[in-house]
Amino acid sequence: MSGVAYFQKISFEQWGKDSEIDNIFLEEMKMPQRSTVLSAGYDFFAAYSFTIPSKDSYIIPTGLRVKFVDPNFFLALYPRSGMGFKHRISLSNTVGIIDADYFYSDNEGHIMVKLYNPNHYDIKIEKGDAYCQGIFQMFGLTCDDSDYEKKIRNGGFGSTSK
Repeated sequence: MSGVAYFQKISFEQWGKDSEIDNIFLEEMKMPQRSTVLSAGYDFFAAYSFTIPSKDSYIIPTGLRVKFVDPNFFLALYPRSGMGFKHRISLSNTVGIIDADYFYSDNEGHIMVKLYNPNHYDIKIEKGDAYCQGIFQMFGLTCDDSDYEKKIRNGGFGSTSK
């Protein structure tokens, strides 16, 4: 079986920049994994406990990055279906797209997930709970695609439109 990418942990130095959370969480965190042999999504697990406030959002530093072996793929992030079905939790940007060149950004390609809680109650996520899932997907290009060669990514959340 051949794969298209590798999940990796970010460095302790990068984790300290993005989070006030102790490095011990990065050491102990669980890597994304599929739940069954036919699961399309890789579950992302909380490296620490946190609360998504009512009518608000919360940015989760995952401590992860993804290195693509096949650059014709991207990683799409979605909330886990149970989170959406039970609590209507959604990603603030609806679907997170992790492109192959994000790995080389100054932030080591650190994947951040921003979840929104539309409820009148807080949602508690415990350390080790799965809160979103990533699915690797292939993409295509238009026949007249050419401008991309001049641009270099550095960052996420809208960095290519700057």
